Amino acid sequence: MKIEKLNIAYRTAQFLLQINAIKLNPQNPFTWASGIQSPIYCDNRTILSFPEIRTEIITQMSKLAQSFGEFDSISGVATAGIAHGALISDQLNLPFSYIRSKPKGHGMQNLIEGRLQKGDKVLVVEDLISTGGSSIKAVEAVRNAGCEVVGVIAIFSYEFEQAKANFEAAQCAYKTLSGYQTLIHVAEKENYISPSEVEQLLNWSVNPKKWGEKFGK
Repeated sequence: MKIEKLNIAYRTAQFLLQINAIKLNPQNPFTWASGIQSPIYCDNRTILSFPEIRTEIITQMSKLAQSFGEFDSISGVATAGIAHGALISDQLNLPFSYIRSKPKGHGMQNLIEGRLQKGDKVLVVEDLISTGGSSIKAVEAVRNAGCEVVGVIAIFSYEFEQAKANFEAAQCAYKTLSGYQTLIHVAEKENYISPSEVEQLLNWSVNPKKWGEKFGK
C-alpha cells in the first residue's frame, strides 16, 4: 500500500479502513461487551500484520509521544496497548512496562509488569479510547506506583464526551492520531459508506445508548 503524504489523522483513518482494522456497519450493528449496540468495530491489533502501515503508525505515535515533552518510560495498557507501546519504546530507546487490568493471580501478583522507578515520568499507551475507563485505571496504577503520568496516547478515539470528562476528572492529558469524525469523513469520501449512512453514524457518537435503542437490533 502506497503511503500518501496527507494529514496524519486522515491518513491514519485511511489505513484503518484499508486493512479492516475498523469496520462500519450501521445496518447490522455490533454488540460490545458492555451491551452497547455500535455501528463501528475497531481492532487496532490488525495493524501489526501490515509492516509498512505498522511502521508509519509507530513513527507517528512516537512523534505524538514526544509532544508531551521529556519522560523516562513507557507503559502499555494490556492487552492491545502492549505491542504498540513496546514498538514505540524501542523507537525512542526507552524502558517499557505494561499494566494489567487486574493483578496477576499467582506468583508476585503484579499489576504492572516490568520495572518502574518511583519518581519516573511515564507515558501510557493505549490502542483505542472509548470512554477512557481502562486508560484511567492504568494511569491510576502508575500513579500508585509512585510515578508521574505525563499523558496517554492512542491510535484512535471514538471522541465520546464521556471520555473527555473522564480524563479531565483524572487530570490527565490524552492525544490520539485520529478520531471518529475524521474517520466518517474519510469513509464517506472514499465510498466505504453511503451518504444516507453518515447521519446514522454521526448520531451514534453523540448518544450511543439512544442510537442503539432506535437503530440497533
